[in-house]
Amino acid sequence: MTENEEHEPKKLSPLRAAQAVFWSFFGVRRSKDHATDFAQLTLVQIVVSGIIGGILFVLTLLMLVRYVLR
Repeated sequence: MTENEEHEPKKLSPLRAAQAVFWSFFGVRRSKDHATDFAQLTLVQIVVSGIIGGILFVLTLLMLVRYVLR
């Protein structure tokens, strides 16, 4: 392992990135978890997880409204 690899932050898995964004939607984050996620998440992971999470949230609301109005 080279010196650069030792200092390079480890990226989170896609599932862990989605989980971090999910909890951030609700504003429920422990400061320790937030600091860890902030150090390991990349901008691309945040944006992609946020877009997917937003789409799923809107689709869930639409399905719920459609179910209630039937």
